[in-house]
Amino acid sequence: MLEAPRRLVTRSLDRPVISSDDGLLRVEACGLCGTDHEQFTGMLFGGFAFVPGHETVGVLEEVGEKAARRWGARTGDRVAVEVFQSCRRCEPCRVGDYRRCERHGLGDMYGFVPVERPPGLWGGYAEVQYLAPDSMLVRVPAGVDPVLATLFNPVGAGIRWGVTLPGTGAGDVVAVLGPGIRGLATVAAVRDAGAGFVMVTGAGARDATRLDAARRFGADLVIDVEQADPVAALRKATGGLADVVVDVTANAPSALGQAVALARAGATVVVAGMRGDGPYPGLRADHVVLKELRVLGALGVHAAAYEAALELVASGRYPFADLARRVVGLDDAPSLLSAMAGESEDAPPVHGVVRP
Repeated sequence: MLEAPRRLVTRSLDRPVISSDDGLLRVEACGLCGTDHEQFTGMLFGGFAFVPGHETVGVLEEVGEKAARRWGARTGDRVAVEVFQSCRRCEPCRVGDYRRCERHGLGDMYGFVPVERPPGLWGGYAEVQYLAPDSMLVRVPAGVDPVLATLFNPVGAGIRWGVTLPGTGAGDVVAVLGPGIRGLATVAAVRDAGAGFVMVTGAGARDATRLDAARRFGADLVIDVEQADPVAALRKATGGLADVVVDVTANAPSALGQAVALARAGATVVVAGMRGDGPYPGLRADHVVLKELRVLGALGVHAAAYEAALELVASGRYPFADLARRVVGLDDAPSLLSAMAGESEDAPPVHGVVRP
């Protein structure tokens, strides 16, 4: 339970009593991302105590009769839990945009619900996680290890942000800004979609091993922006600029200017990382107009991308299993979150996982 910034403590909560309309998940693994360490350090602290964790994989331990029919799942199934809930009735939900659900929306996400709301177990940093009636579950393919299956979220993001939203297709030149887990997943996704050339950028020594990993995922060109001009490098390698630019950096204000500069006329720029209120060094906003760029914000993923992500991970076509990974129990979660926040002398792992 995160009681306050940097105060992640172990607590015992009552086991929920399950009705016909809800369920209980035995948590096997919970993946970590930037949101987790930003919650931990206080950048995203909501002002209340809560059980974090929104990339949860586990086995259904109890499932009510109505819930089983709604989810198409039963006791013993291994599933991944979508962070958002869906009422399945409002207009956004009916058209598939359940991230905007009128009943739940952004304020009712797993891993960020006050512990005072019964039954309190609303996140993956726990032995069990409560599954409310409006939960959305994705079945994990047989044989996929639960730790590896926690990649459903970042790989799903790579598919939606790198392919679905911009419409990436055969022969496209793609620039991916940021070599973290979502950047590497984007490389795999656009390669699977037939991209003709892929460049990945990072910044500084901490990104060196990640840029090496990007090559193994299929990047044709990797650039440390502290050492070289990515625009000049892309022009030299391809004779032009990118058809699609995917910016998955976080807290990197200058990346937005680089994204616009890397885009050719008529290109699509997908902005998926948060970067505060600015200023944005190097951003020439007029180029959005002069190049007639299509700039798309990307919030979250969706169930179809999660299903495709788990299939991609299970296929073995990309070295997701070989990523630099650190798996810890609940007691060691604070040290892992500190490392992922860049507060350790060691480079943070590409993939962090809590395994209760």
